Amino acid sequence: MSSNELIDAHQHLWVMSERAYSWIAPEYGPLYDDFKPERLAPDIPAAGVTGTVLVQAADTYEDTFYMLDVAAHYPIVKGVVGWVPFVRPAEAGAALEVLAKNSYFKGVRNLTHDYSNPKYESDDKWILRPEVQETLAMAEKAGLSFDYVAVNSAHISNILTVAANFPTLKIVIDHFAKPDVKGKVMQPWADLMAEVAQFPNVYAKLSGLNTASDANWTFHDWQPYVDHIVSVYGANRVMMGGDWPVAILAGDYVGVWKAQVAVVAKYSSEDQEWMKSKTAKKFYNL
Repeated sequence: MSSNELIDAHQHLWVMSERAYSWIAPEYGPLYDDFKPERLAPDIPAAGVTGTVLVQAADTYEDTFYMLDVAAHYPIVKGVVGWVPFVRPAEAGAALEVLAKNSYFKGVRNLTHDYSNPKYESDDKWILRPEVQETLAMAEKAGLSFDYVAVNSAHISNILTVAANFPTLKIVIDHFAKPDVKGKVMQPWADLMAEVAQFPNVYAKLSGLNTASDANWTFHDWQPYVDHIVSVYGANRVMMGGDWPVAILAGDYVGVWKAQVAVVAKYSSEDQEWMKSKTAKKFYNL
């Protein structure tokens, strides 16, 4: 029954001993390691998760093809959000033509939260570059979704332009755009997220809040942020993700999932069903 389904719409894998992940440095502590599917396997049933979506962790084809290989061999994986070079539309178009033939390939993402660093000309508006917009148009035409990593107000504001330019492109804001849960700050995050919610093709992903929280977090710390998002997006545009293995920086997979289930427990069974599984299945065409 779908009411028992729990889709983890945001799971990463990386194998640093086999391929490059430019952002993972030794100072990231426990993340500086290999994270293969078998490492998480024992925790998936304990968390109640019935299906997962793998999301890119590197701006490389190698990362994307690795995820597609995992999806082909692990039935728990229902979809893959991969990478194509948004900033090189001709190449991206050729890549999308190949990748879209794989039934597990559901959407695209670039590590846009890192593009404000000097490597990318300190550009918070990178996603609005004409060549990037050209690639997003191709993703829209192919019926693929777009995961957007937003970590500041400028990133959220960019979505107003992207959503208006591509009204049939399904866009999900990863990790609720990382509100300052630790500081108990709501503004301007709340108003910006509400403004973006006016576009029906924009969704929000309940994930990664534990790493935005104080070390001794509980789900009660997240409740104001979840309540706000559900009120402006509706449960049918909210999905949930475990953000493993990043989640281990402030907890563990099973604990995070118990907290996420608890934070939506106040809602109707129908709303919970949307957030736990139906939204992800609809968004990613699982």
